[in-house]
Amino acid sequence: MCAGGVAINMSIWLSPAPPLILTHNRLSFLHSSSLPAAADYLKCTTRRILSAAKIRAVSTMANEEECPGNIKRQLAKIFEISLRETVPSESDEEPLVAACGGKFGDYQCNNAMGLFKKIKGKNTAFKSPNSVGQAIANNLPQSEMVESCSVAGPGFVNVVLSKAWLAKSIQKMLIDGIQTWAPKLSIKRAVVDFSSPNIAKEMHVGHLRSTIIGDSLARMLEFSNVEVLRRNHVGDWGTQFGMLIEFLFEEFPKWEDENDVPIQDLEKFYKQSKKRFDEDPAFKEKAQQAVVSLQGGEAKYRKAWTKICEVSRNEFQKVYQRLGVQLEEKGESFYNPYIPRVLEALDNKGLVEESEGARVIFVEGRNIPLIVVKRDGGYNYASTDLAALWYRLNEENAEWMIYVTDVGQHEHFEMVFDAGKRAGWLPSDDNTYPKATHVGFGLVLGDDGKRFRTRSSEVVRLVDLLDEAKNRGKAALIARGKEEVWTNEELEQTAEAVSYGAVKYADLKNNRLTNYTFNFDQMLNDRGNTAVYLLYAHARICSIIRKSGKDVEELKKVGEIALDHSDERALALHLLQFSEVVEEAGANLLPNVLCEYLYNLSECFTKFYTNCPVVGSSQETSRLLLCEATALVMRKCFHLLGITPVYKI
Repeated sequence: MCAGGVAINMSIWLSPAPPLILTHNRLSFLHSSSLPAAADYLKCTTRRILSAAKIRAVSTMANEEECPGNIKRQLAKIFEISLRETVPSESDEEPLVAACGGKFGDYQCNNAMGLFKKIKGKNTAFKSPNSVGQAIANNLPQSEMVESCSVAGPGFVNVVLSKAWLAKSIQKMLIDGIQTWAPKLSIKRAVVDFSSPNIAKEMHVGHLRSTIIGDSLARMLEFSNVEVLRRNHVGDWGTQFGMLIEFLFEEFPKWEDENDVPIQDLEKFYKQSKKRFDEDPAFKEKAQQAVVSLQGGEAKYRKAWTKICEVSRNEFQKVYQRLGVQLEEKGESFYNPYIPRVLEALDNKGLVEESEGARVIFVEGRNIPLIVVKRDGGYNYASTDLAALWYRLNEENAEWMIYVTDVGQHEHFEMVFDAGKRAGWLPSDDNTYPKATHVGFGLVLGDDGKRFRTRSSEVVRLVDLLDEAKNRGKAALIARGKEEVWTNEELEQTAEAVSYGAVKYADLKNNRLTNYTFNFDQMLNDRGNTAVYLLYAHARICSIIRKSGKDVEELKKVGEIALDHSDERALALHLLQFSEVVEEAGANLLPNVLCEYLYNLSECFTKFYTNCPVVGSSQETSRLLLCEATALVMRKCFHLLGITPVYKI
């Protein structure tokens, strides 16, 4: 079921060459009984059935490992036994198991129709897809998971899960921890390349999507016990540093004597230096000479470059700290020394050709080649990315490399990956490992449907956006009277958790490929599918547990869960689908799948709490344990989305 990794031998060993200047920055974000018809049964299957085939193809799940928290995979194991017994001739048939809406069962096995097409006319005793489905159901081995099984329409095998098994599984998680529900992947190491701002420029709203999507994907992989190398491929090398260095020399003549270069506004500093470069020929000439001096490794220029980079890094880190994002920088300057010999190796394979004065790699199916050396002999974006791809495969031994940038860069990365395949670095089959994947995302729009900008048409600085979110969130808490009952520290921490969480969730809940409209009023609303609503729902669950006065840790050891009410059972089933949802979200690199699950979990809990009294009821212990399980799963969802939970409101 899972694609196994393949070993790609990298026979060449590359050592760094002297640094050469790049002329492009890394990223540019500005761009059986009587039953209804078969169709009714198809409708009961959730949207996850639509991506089941894709998940099987791209999932890195190690099928020899037991998956105690994954219903779909556990059911697949017993259906696999039945399929081998039912149709021995089709030994490669994989179980097609999907959750459904609950009207006809909890899960379905949907192999019968496909199997019948394969065996029809092959001297088979089966007369219809339904008869195949009946045989699959009859050959299903006994399992404590399954309470009942039925066949409908053209062979849909519907499974109702045992309440006792559901209860037992949740109790086991409460004792052993939610980590036991983590997907188990066959890969060991992945690179997630995200955020990637440019030195001497402010991080803006365009960087928000890359930063929080990349962080969420990294968290899902880390939860799945994959070592994730979180890479920040900053734009810290290129011809623009000539003008920046010369402008530094003019503005701060004694910069070498200062511990900190007093650049207060990076964006302003960059614009002023660019203006001088464009308008002053003498300055332009000095800036061009500064590029040569920097390229040649002259100490004064190297030191100035380092100072400018430090100022930017300090500003970037303030944003990352507020967002709770961890990154390790390996920017353009890091990969630059590897470019010459990487290109030499590609040239030796006959991949690099001359074209109109430039050196290029032709990629099958593309109208334009991948330019790796420009006409003037300079390197570019593609040169760096090929060097980075080689480094990640050979030096970092990554099995999956994930690049999180805007959708406008999709073709570029596909061409880089195709070049890697031509070179033999990557397998031609995208479903085997190692592999590289581009994760694209759409634009952030304003209420006018255009790119989100300030009133003066400037790009929105990310730090200003976060300040505004926090101020609004804090004001809402004060309006609720929290300033009177909370300490200032509690107020500040809750305002940050709710506000930053609201900004993240408003982005992540959308399919990343689409544009979305940035609206503070909507994202900070405490009703509907927002982080504020979900965080408050979690806080209410914690409040219920506190008000009971019971020691939940002790209840986990001695209490038992009973699922006698339909809403108790529905909540338990939804909780147990957490693992397969995380697997789906990770396999398809879509955090919105997890957001949808989290919101539905909150709705499921609300229905349970409305109809099933907890504190003081005869089922208090069981229902408190369900409350605790819900809170645990919600907290893990928050963590995977990079959101800090709140425990009281």
